[in-house]
Order: sequence, then C-alpha cells, then structure tokens
Amino acid sequence: METTGLFKSSMRFFSDQELCYADILTPQEALARIQVAVLNFLRILSSSTPAISNLPLIDRSSNNSRVNQGILTDESWIFLSHSFSTRSLMRANAAKAFVRVWKLMEMCSQILLQEKRVTQRELFYKLLCDSPAYFPTQLHVNRTIQDVVTLLRCSRFSLGVMASSRGLVAGRLLLQEPEQETVDCAACGSSGYAISGDLDLLQKLTLKTDARYVIVIEKHAIFQRLVEDRVFNHIPSILITAKGYPDIATRYFLHRISKTFPHLPIFGLVDWNPAGLAILCTFKYGSIGMGLEAYRYGMRGDDVQLIPQESLVSLKPRDLQIAKSLMSSEILQENYREELTLMVEGGQKAELEALYHNGFDYLQKYIVKKIIQFNYI
Repeated sequence: METTGLFKSSMRFFSDQELCYADILTPQEALARIQVAVLNFLRILSSSTPAISNLPLIDRSSNNSRVNQGILTDESWIFLSHSFSTRSLMRANAAKAFVRVWKLMEMCSQILLQEKRVTQRELFYKLLCDSPAYFPTQLHVNRTIQDVVTLLRCSRFSLGVMASSRGLVAGRLLLQEPEQETVDCAACGSSGYAISGDLDLLQKLTLKTDARYVIVIEKHAIFQRLVEDRVFNHIPSILITAKGYPDIATRYFLHRISKTFPHLPIFGLVDWNPAGLAILCTFKYGSIGMGLEAYRYGMRGDDVQLIPQESLVSLKPRDLQIAKSLMSSEILQENYREELTLMVEGGQKAELEALYHNGFDYLQKYIVKKIIQFNYI
C-alpha cells in the first residue's frame, strides 16, 4: 500500500468512533496511525478556538469483562470493549498519563522507523533514561502501552513491542523456525523448549505432530514432573505451560497449535481454586477460537474425594475476590459458574499437588482417567 493510501486509511480510522477492535498492522500502517494522531492533535491546537481534546481510550476496568476477549484471530483482529474512558491534560490526576501516551508513541515511531522490535522491559529502560519523571516504574510503561493500543486500536506487536514470554512446550511436537534446524520438543529435557515472544516468528513456525492431545498445565513444577516422567510417551501429547497466568505469546502459541491441529482436544490441568479457573478462562476467552474445550479442565468438584480432607485449604480473601470477579463476568459459561459456586459455598480449595497423596506417579493416571471420562481414548 502506498504512503498516500496508508494516510487516507488512517484518516478513515480516526473518523470512525464506533470501532471496538485493534488491528494487526504492518510497521508502515502503524506509523501512519501515529502520524494521523499527531496531526489531529495539532489541528485542534491551531484551530480558531484552540483546545486540548481528551484522548478516547477503551475502559480497562474489571467491570468491563469484554476486554478479556482479546488476542489474535484468523481475521487479524484483537477485540476490545465498547466502553470508553479518557486521558486529559486538563485534569491534574491524568495530566502525566496524557503526556506519557505521546512520549511512548514517539518512542514507538523510532522503533518502527528503525525496523526493530523491543520487549516491554527494554522499552522501560529506554524511557526511564529519556523521561524518568514520567516513567519511573515498569508499571507506568505497561499501562501506557495499553493506552496507546486503545488509542490507535492496534496491537502492541504492531507498535514494535514484543511479548515477554514465560511459556514452555514439551512432548510430541516438531517445530522449525524459518531457515533453522527442526527442534524436537520431546528431546529438550525437563526444562522444555522456550516459546518465543516474537509473535511474527510464532506465526511462521512450521509445526508437525503425532500427538493425540494437548495438555495445558498451570504450574511449572507440575510441567517439569510430567516431562521428567515423559508422560507424552505414554499419553501421546503436547505439554504447554505459561508458569501461571498466561502471557500473550503462550496464548498465541496455543492458538497456533489449535488452528494447525484442529482435531486435537485441549485439556487444562489447573488447581481447583478460583485462580486456576481464572487461568483457564484467560486461555479460553483470551483468544477467540483458541479451542480450549469447555468442561475439560484440571481438578473439578467431584475430584476432591481423591485427596484427603487435611489437604484441602480454606479460601482466602484474594480467592473470594477472584471468584467474585469471575462470577460477575458475562462470558463465564455455566459449568464454570457451578464450579465456582461449589468452591465458595464449601469455602475450600485444592491444589494439584494434593493428588500426590495417591503416589508420585498418580498424575499420569489422573490424566488418563480424565481422557477416558471425556471419551477420547
């Protein structure tokens, strides 16, 4: 697309206030949106009645559950909410946030012009050196990136910002980066293979498998145990963990697995507590069409009988807070709601490690039991 075409496309974008998604853009398209945002700002300042407009940003409060429905899809949209908030230079409590948006857009312009990509951590140190009064902590950078994404309606990856990935994969999967040797994820040891934070690279991976299942594991320690036991030799599977709440790169990698091998059922292995269910929901609803199947997740209420009573733990205020947030979400499906209700009414939770009461090799037997339960043998 020529520069003029990019400019006109961006002008049409900013004239449409009903858009509720973020595009996946090329560097040239992202630069065009930044330039139009600046021109719009200057146009207002130079008008006969100059004023500084508010920045219309999508509301990311906990009450706005639609924000959770966001990441890459085959249609290249990241879905965002319809509800808006603002950043204003005229309000004392929002003035610095207003300035941060423009400073970060300036930095993203430099990154895109140089055809580079940076992690959020690298971006923080650059902004800390250039504008310490505005970016004293990583949190300020993270929040401003979200502001810019919701102002320009494009993904952070489109702005040259890579996801920092904690994800690991192991098991019956061969993957190959462009012009690189094939990696056998079954031969990477108990540490597994590190999932790249470069979403463009993840998109270009060549994937092959003879697995029959995908198992998404909440905890790194459980992942290591299953890899050390080479559970994927007994249960032909691909094992994936994000070491807790999933980052964007791990979620996208699972999305790729799901789309490349749509016949593979995906199981979640998480604690029976509100946080475990929240992690599952992040995988499931955080990526449209990712394919994490309903009902097939870790421990459930009827599994509590498998562990001794003394292994159950009382719910803490944080657990109740997470449960309340999940219950208020319109996207939470009914069977998840039933599990949450069971947890809250019983006032107890259970961790996957409690299953070791039945022996250190029990997790593999437990997974087989679940696969049989859902008729996938």
